[in-house]
Amino acid sequence: MTQRERNWLLVAPAAGWFLVMLVLPLSVVFIFSFGERGAAGGYVPAFTFEQYANLPARFTAFQNTLILAPLGTLAAMLIAYPLAYQLAVRTDPKWKTILLVLVIVPFWTSILIRSYAWIYILGGRGIPALIEAMGLGDVQLIYTPFAVLIGIVYGYLPLMVFPIYVSLDRLDKRLLEASSDLGAPPLATFFKVTVPLSIPGVATGCMLVFILLMGEFLIPLLLGGGKVFFVGNALVDLFLQSRNWAFGSAVAVMLIVIMLVTVTVYMRLIARLHTSRDDVSVM
Repeated sequence: MTQRERNWLLVAPAAGWFLVMLVLPLSVVFIFSFGERGAAGGYVPAFTFEQYANLPARFTAFQNTLILAPLGTLAAMLIAYPLAYQLAVRTDPKWKTILLVLVIVPFWTSILIRSYAWIYILGGRGIPALIEAMGLGDVQLIYTPFAVLIGIVYGYLPLMVFPIYVSLDRLDKRLLEASSDLGAPPLATFFKVTVPLSIPGVATGCMLVFILLMGEFLIPLLLGGGKVFFVGNALVDLFLQSRNWAFGSAVAVMLIVIMLVTVTVYMRLIARLHTSRDDVSVM
């Protein structure tokens, strides 16, 4: 058996799994997107672009997703980076495991229960009641884009923390000491040494959170109260409520295309940033 044949043999199980679990379902969705809705719902074979022409009817769902998903990713990154930095660089090694477990603890509880907790916190008997008691007026927090943003940042924060933590934990501390010995102030060391070397972790965390947020539906449903719809909510409605599988498939295909374009552009920007950083380090 040649080396090439052995390589194909090793790749075959993963390729088969990829084909059955990803390519085939996506192919079915793609085919359905050119069909029509049956009289009683479901799918009727056809070849029409009518479903794609109707995509503007779900413009609000796409708009909310394309605004709140990047904002949620950015907010999660801004909160996660200082936390990961503190854990990886500033924390005594004997405390790291305990603190990392505390970061994981929210995942031990269902996202449904955590979202209901935020409904109470942001609802009339939570923070708004406290603000009103202080004489600052009546504030509406629940069932707003702000509530959804809070929910997605809270729900996905651990997924952002761990890639950044791993990247910072593997950072050679001698580089920080060398920067300090050469007279660089702590802030300059942070932005010129620590941040560039932690970009792979930041890129991984942002990609993980962004991709999952693009398909999110539970948090907008609970904290948005039917007023803040994501594309995921539109898909649930189209497939399970109105049973318009053809239109739902067209919406899903468009979401996949947007995600592929966004992730491709993002990864190219990260690769270019790595290249420019390497060129600077060589110089």
